[in-house]
Amino acid sequence: MIAYVTVGADDIARAKRFYSALLPALGYALEEGPEGLSYTLPAAPGASGPAPDFYVKPTFDGRPASAGNGTMVAFMVRSQKQVRDLHAAALIAGGSDEGQPGFRAAYGPHFYVAYLRDPQGNKIALFSSDPNEPGREG
Repeated sequence: MIAYVTVGADDIARAKRFYSALLPALGYALEEGPEGLSYTLPAAPGASGPAPDFYVKPTFDGRPASAGNGTMVAFMVRSQKQVRDLHAAALIAGGSDEGQPGFRAAYGPHFYVAYLRDPQGNKIALFSSDPNEPGREG
């Protein structure tokens, strides 16, 4: 089980604006401290362990933060509408588009996804795969 994910950021205020446009809508609470931003989910009743946290921190070595080539963090959301809404909110909050909301031929017929870059360049996916929503044609 993944316990947490950390992404680096050189400008914590810009990162906070971006991630606060997304993560509270997914149930994450923000704790801000001298070490950066900690977005946490409440413990789920009956869960065997804690839900994964998401941290946005300055680098430990003091060098500029950089996005990993081939690295992406994906967040599952409730619906296709929420994918669209959060993608739009993230763009307004300083993110950049890496793939408009929609279906992708390479994935299952209900996998609806949008891709973004945060202000530091980290790649983020927002997806829904609810079989009760309309699926991709053919």
